[in-house]
This record gives sequence, C-alpha cells and structure tokens, in this order.
Amino acid sequence: MRTSLLIIILIFLTVLGVSACRHQASQEETPDVSSYHPAPTPKSEFEQKLKFIREGHFKYVWVFTRLDGKAFTKDDADILHTNAPKVVDWVGSDEGKRFIAGSNFDLEPAPLATLKKRYKIEDYTGK
Repeated sequence: MRTSLLIIILIFLTVLGVSACRHQASQEETPDVSSYHPAPTPKSEFEQKLKFIREGHFKYVWVFTRLDGKAFTKDDADILHTNAPKVVDWVGSDEGKRFIAGSNFDLEPAPLATLKKRYKIEDYTGK
C-alpha cells in the first residue's frame, strides 16, 4: 500500500513538473514576424527588367539610351556588342528604347568614349 501511494505521488509530481515546463502562450501574444518583409513588386516594365539584371548579381549595371530617343536597331546592337564585349546580359525595355546591361567587368575607357558619342549611359551600379 505504501509503495502504491509512493508511486502515485511520484507520477503526480512528474506530470506536474512536465506541464510546468511547457510554455503557455497567452491570447495577447502574437508570433514574431518582424524579420519577414516581402519585396514589393516592381511597377513598370523598366523596373522589372532592372530587377532581373540585379538578381544576376553583376558587379556593374548600366542603362543605355540612344541620344536621339529612338528605338535601338540591329546596327546599335552590333555597336554595343563590339564596344562592350564583356557585358554578359542585355535586356531591352520601353519598346526597345532602353537596354539594361549587366557585367562583372567595367567598360574599357576607349570603347566607352565611342559609346558615349551615340548613347546616354546611366550607371546603375549599386543603386
């Protein structure tokens, strides 16, 4: 009898100890979601394409626009590829009026001077 009573008390104390260790969430507690902040969806086509290039983790990002504001032609593509051969990714935007370039290598000074005569070049590196 004494052994049975001792076993019952021991079981009771064990159950009490285990339940006391469990965390009881109050109704006022809310889970911590402060580290989750979804990135907003880019609004314009240009922002979407720029985001695509940035996700390539290129060291350099440039945006090329013709000085006359017209759309790029096949000749423009040839000039760009000839004078910027280390550009890995080219993405057109705004109905072919802007091209976004991504590269891990900077543009060489001499070809860059040639490109600046025909194109407006905006440096988006790190922006």
